[in-house]
Amino acid sequence: MTARLTQIWRFPIKSHGREALTEAQLAPGQTLPWDRHWAVAHEHSDADGSRWVRCNNFSIGTKAPLLAAITARLDEERGVVTLSHPDRPDLTFDPDSEGERLIDWTRGFVPENRAQSARVVRGETRGFTDSEFPSITIGNLSSHRAVEQRVGQPLSVHRWRGNLWFDGGAPWEEFDWMYREVQIGEAVLHVRERTDRCLATHNNPDTGTRDHDVLGALDSWGHRDFTVRAEVVRPGRIAIGDDVRCL
Repeated sequence: MTARLTQIWRFPIKSHGREALTEAQLAPGQTLPWDRHWAVAHEHSDADGSRWVRCNNFSIGTKAPLLAAITARLDEERGVVTLSHPDRPDLTFDPDSEGERLIDWTRGFVPENRAQSARVVRGETRGFTDSEFPSITIGNLSSHRAVEQRVGQPLSVHRWRGNLWFDGGAPWEEFDWMYREVQIGEAVLHVRERTDRCLATHNNPDTGTRDHDVLGALDSWGHRDFTVRAEVVRPGRIAIGDDVRCL
C-alpha cells in the first residue's frame, strides 16, 4: 500500500488554534508557511520575536488546556486571524496591531497559578516551533491508531499538533526515517529528530479539558515520542493525496 499525505495543518498563533490546508509551498529551512508565525508571550517572558526562544516563554497547552479547543482561519493577504472556541464568540483581529484583543479574549483560559498571557509576538526570522531549527512535524496515522488501541478510546489527531499526516505506512515506521530524506509531492525533507511529548497530549481538542493518559500509553512502548520533526531541504508544492516515501 502506498503511503499518502492525508492532512495538512498549520497553527498561525502558537497553541492558539489550528487550520486545515489542502496544499502548501515548502521552502528550504523554513516552517510550513505561517506556522507558529506568532506566539503569545507570558508576563515573565522577555520574548520579542527577534530570535527563537523555547516554548516555556509562551502561553501553551501544557499549562493551559483550554487553549487546545481553539481553531483558526488566517487571511494571508490581510494578515488577519479569526479564532473560534466553544466557550467564546469568534474573534477576528490583526495579531501585529491588535494583540491586546487576543489577550482579553483568552482571559480565564490560563489557570491563575500560571504566568498570564501578556503580549503577542511575531517571529521575525522563523516560526516558533518547539525545535531549535525551523521544523515541520510529520505524523503517521497508523501510529496514531496504535495509541488509540492502547488507550482504548478514539483520539483526535489534534492532540499531537502535527503539520503533515500520512496514511498507508506501518505503525512507528516514521521512527525508522531518522536522518534520512522523505519526499512528499515535489518537496524533500530531512528527518532530524523524534518529537518528545508532554501533558498537552492529554488535552481534548474539542473541549479543552484533560482526559486520557496519552503519556502513559506512550510509556508502554518505552518512550514518550510521537511524530518526527523534519527540515525542508528541497522546495516544492505538497498537496493532500501526494505520495510519501522515504528515499
